[in-house]
Amino acid sequence: MREVNNVVVIGATGGSGYNTVQALVKLGYTVTAMSRNASKTFKSPIKAVDGSALDEAPLRVAIAGQDAVIITLGISQNPIGVRLFGAQKTPLNIRSQGTKKVIQVMKSLGVKRLIVQTTYGSGPSKNKLRLLDKLFFDWILKPQVDDTELQDSYVRESQLDWTIVQPVHLTDDDNYHERLFSSSNYEVGQWSVSRTLVGKFNALLVNDNATINETYTLSALPET
Repeated sequence: MREVNNVVVIGATGGSGYNTVQALVKLGYTVTAMSRNASKTFKSPIKAVDGSALDEAPLRVAIAGQDAVIITLGISQNPIGVRLFGAQKTPLNIRSQGTKKVIQVMKSLGVKRLIVQTTYGSGPSKNKLRLLDKLFFDWILKPQVDDTELQDSYVRESQLDWTIVQPVHLTDDDNYHERLFSSSNYEVGQWSVSRTLVGKFNALLVNDNATINETYTLSALPET
């Protein structure tokens, strides 16, 4: 795999996406941020591309000339509201169909490196959840989890140089004493992790060839 210098983040204005963009900039990458309203959030030197991950035209603008793509798609709406009333601003299938569209565009443009942030409890880790989390996934998050399962399958079958990142419960707490625990065996430290740490991990993956075709669980280490 060639060295990565140019990186685009799809879903860049969400919590994890925003933190991933900031971490990439600090590491010296040339960064493009894409979301429906990216230009309202990001200014130079970050290139902003406005558009939905479901639309090929803005995806082609965002992905052309990139060495790597990071997907952090999701629904920011309260999950109980999504379950009761449906997704209001973001299509319920944004994870799977957005990822499918990104993969298609990447292949057409010859871009190989793909990093996708999903969630712990989807794909092979679905049988590793605690009972309470499993009930929450089955009753409240089921439509979103089903879509994430489909997203997971698209990534694994893509034949791209993919890495899947699966954080446990995400928080916006910037606890500077918190340490990241990453596992390729679905092991969990604490059952929460900050979006800041997840963004930093996503950024570190782009030039790490040893992580290709691997899935990483992200959590925090218990304080000592």
